[in-house]
Amino acid sequence: MIERKKTYYLTPGLLAVIIFASNFLSTDIFKAGYQNFSVWFVLSIFAFACGWLINKTLAYNHGGKIVFAVIVASSFISVMLVSMFSGYFGLSELLVENMILYILRTITLGAMAFFGMVICELIILQREAGPAKHKEDDSKKVLANAQREAQILLEEAKLKADKMIYQVQQGVNEMVERKNQVERRLKEFIAAERELIKKYESEEE
Repeated sequence: MIERKKTYYLTPGLLAVIIFASNFLSTDIFKAGYQNFSVWFVLSIFAFACGWLINKTLAYNHGGKIVFAVIVASSFISVMLVSMFSGYFGLSELLVENMILYILRTITLGAMAFFGMVICELIILQREAGPAKHKEDDSKKVLANAQREAQILLEEAKLKADKMIYQVQQGVNEMVERKNQVERRLKEFIAAERELIKKYESEEE
């Protein structure tokens, strides 16, 4: 679990100040020239950086809740401020369109903070996925090597089994040949004995 120090909450406070400060900028950013647009661009960069730091220090889930709370609070304060000091902001009358405009400005800077959080989180996840990918590749290599070794062992076992079967077959063939030789010799011996018996009987007669 990430340790959350109290100083980490200064970044959401800075984001709230940046969003609040945007209320004092002109809404006609393109009509006012490049200077005003550059100020909005710098504010957006600061909001992005704040989102990045919030994700680093407060994590994505908790930091996202904080940023959302900052956006809601800033939007409410902006609406109250514009309503109370409409003359200061150059609004002749309080229209719903004006309120929506200031809320959208707040949401835009808040969205830049969320964008910074998302980019930071994606980089962190990519770094964490790097070693996991290497481990997966190593596991695939180990599995492939194990399969090759198993295939080699299987082929060796098959060759040994074929050799043993061949040797057994050779032994059986030799035994059959010896049996046939013994039978032939036995038949020859019996035939010789019969010849001797016949010869002996003929001599006695």
